[in-house]
Amino acid sequence: MTDQTLDLAGIGIGPFNLSIAALLDSQRSVNALFLDNKPAFSWHPGMQLPGSRLQTSCLKDLVTGVDPCNPHSFLNYLVQHGRFYDFLSANMPAISRAEYADYLGWVAARLGNLRFDSPVESVQFNGNHFVLQVTGRRTPLQSRNLCIGTGIHPHVPPACSNLPPEKCFHSIDIMRRQPNLSGERVTVIGGGQSGAEILLGLMDGIWGEPKSITWISRRPNFEPLDETPFTNQYFTPGYVRAFQTLDESRRRELVRYQKLASDGISPDTLNALYQRLYEYPLAHPDRPAPDLLPGRSLYAVSDGAPMQLLSRNQLDERFEETRADRIILCTGFEHRLPECLEPLTDKLDLDHTGQPRPDTHFSLHWDGPEDRHIYAVNQGRYSHGIAESQLSLMCWRSAVIVNHLTGDERYPVKADGQLPRWFSQSSARTVAGYPTTTGHPQIHY
Repeated sequence: MTDQTLDLAGIGIGPFNLSIAALLDSQRSVNALFLDNKPAFSWHPGMQLPGSRLQTSCLKDLVTGVDPCNPHSFLNYLVQHGRFYDFLSANMPAISRAEYADYLGWVAARLGNLRFDSPVESVQFNGNHFVLQVTGRRTPLQSRNLCIGTGIHPHVPPACSNLPPEKCFHSIDIMRRQPNLSGERVTVIGGGQSGAEILLGLMDGIWGEPKSITWISRRPNFEPLDETPFTNQYFTPGYVRAFQTLDESRRRELVRYQKLASDGISPDTLNALYQRLYEYPLAHPDRPAPDLLPGRSLYAVSDGAPMQLLSRNQLDERFEETRADRIILCTGFEHRLPECLEPLTDKLDLDHTGQPRPDTHFSLHWDGPEDRHIYAVNQGRYSHGIAESQLSLMCWRSAVIVNHLTGDERYPVKADGQLPRWFSQSSARTVAGYPTTTGHPQIHY
């Protein structure tokens, strides 16, 4: 650790802050240090299920989109490991999560601006610098700017919040837990990609052979991720720039509408799942086929032996009871600022949900000097759109932050040519000459 004042202190070392660290590795004029409480780099080790794959291109790595010659690219990882030609011959639509995790770990091991086993206990501002108290360090670190990248937290439905962890746990930890589910009634809650992967794992007997399997989802069906070309335009700098100009209510409406662009099930996974379900009665004639219950809202869970789950069918509005010995939550994640920022909370400009407001440079609005910034990654879903929580625009966002931090256009961040034209060509607000109803032009198709 340095006693010099840092230009940037990063809190948390996940893929997003790792991307910034990788870009800054060649920027010797920037004194940056990234801190994490983990003993070493890891990326969702509890969700590295056999066969699980990324839902985005491997070219959308830590650096390639803004710096294709950077030595920390995925292509260089392949070359350095002697895997480039084998990778081309494999002709895979998406790489495995295990390979991507290995790539991230390879980059982390090459960077000198990362410090693990370094929990940040608190961050204060002394009027000129951010002061970070780090466990095991006698004197605090000082930095002109911060970058918050502490990741997301598993969401636990209120109905499950008081259940003991040995009975009900989030899927993020399942490969570390390695539960023995033999002979048990297992219920999976959540109809996204992780729910589908857990169901496949249960049918394959990864954690033993359950007595029964139930899959409950609030979604009306088990729906595919929309990976079509025009939908993928949501994950481009041009769309993000257009999205940022909208008012908050419109942005929130669009995020809800675009859910399946970022939170559906990969078509390959759906095909594999359906085929496995079709073959299940032949492979396991002595066990009931998995019970699939889409369109159900979970109301309550009673802690007993077995647990009783009460849900409501959204189609016929009838209540149903399900019994389970074990519940696996695939219910997504929620955003929270880290506890170490609590001394700064009253200086932050928060929206009506208590979330911070990032600007176009991913710097949070706060009550402090204009030349001191609190950058945040994965905190702008409703300010920057659905791409904010995904890997797709990770390196572009990192480049925006690095450019803003240095006050220089060190990386290209301008939007590519966009096939859809997001902005109106004219700013005229009149509708003269058009027949109108309720104040708006009539629309004819």
